Amino acid sequence: MSRVPGTVAVLLLDRQAAIEVAIACQAFGTPPERHAADWYDLRLCAIDGAGAVVGLRAWFDHHDPAGVFGSRATHGLDDLVTADTVVVPGTGDVHGDPPAAALAAVRAAHARGARMVSLCSGAFVLAAAGVLDGRTATCHWEHAAILAGRFPAVTVDPNILYTHDPDVLTSAGLMAGIDLCLHLLREDLGAGAANAVARRMIMPPHRAGGQAQYRELPMSLPRSGSGLGEVLDWVTARLDQPIGVGDIAARAGVSVRTLIRRFQAELGSTPGRWLIVQRLARACELLESTELPIDLVAAQSGLGSAPNLRVHFAREFGLSPTQYRRGYHPSLAAR
Repeated sequence: MSRVPGTVAVLLLDRQAAIEVAIACQAFGTPPERHAADWYDLRLCAIDGAGAVVGLRAWFDHHDPAGVFGSRATHGLDDLVTADTVVVPGTGDVHGDPPAAALAAVRAAHARGARMVSLCSGAFVLAAAGVLDGRTATCHWEHAAILAGRFPAVTVDPNILYTHDPDVLTSAGLMAGIDLCLHLLREDLGAGAANAVARRMIMPPHRAGGQAQYRELPMSLPRSGSGLGEVLDWVTARLDQPIGVGDIAARAGVSVRTLIRRFQAELGSTPGRWLIVQRLARACELLESTELPIDLVAAQSGLGSAPNLRVHFAREFGLSPTQYRRGYHPSLAAR
């Protein structure tokens, strides 16, 4: 099948998550200006064909009738079967099977060689169609046990952002769905196109699929105006210096124990964890915007040495600093 960029069919089903349908449309339906000449042909495919209005739900409330949105289909299921890539947003029901017509179309598309993609609980549709049999898949961690219980032929990994077989890809929750879409854009059209869409979405251009679904990242600003703001500004202006928790406490004029309590109350984090995250953010900024050697990036972000920087990047991002730079630095991502 022709695939790059090719046609992308988004399966519309009643009670799907409206925001995940929107993610697929944003990623594959609206080209950045410099890539407009060679972009995807997006199809919104419903059981009742072109013009049908499908009731989607607000992602945060499965039962609120006020949180229902209508989406008008542009194509029917026959057009899904002939698409190069099929995207299935989160289903509205993880306990019951989708309509038989939708499952038949998904099976037929897969048999033709279409690339099959699920966002969040869309994995239940692919599993019900037999597409995930014998494969490793993921979905939102809240639904992972249900997916594994209903479909024992599927190996469910609830700890990763997305999976990538050559022809079948699955993703976890909302942000991981965006990650997977950006991953597909990078594969199909290159880093330049993926980065352009990521910038439009205000998203990091790349997170590795094997990264954990949930990672605690403390807020950069305090939740209340109790005085930590000035201290945090003082620290972030000196990230290249060997500042520790004791130094932060001294600057704030409190004991280390009191500082820890205030960080927990206002940032939901420890001072040490917050400091590491700020240093990593500075390292990311330097990797994206400069061509400094890795050891200087480590030094200027306060992480000391290149080996130490690599350890932190592997733990937080599942990438090395060099891989991060290759994906994020404009002059390298465009190559």
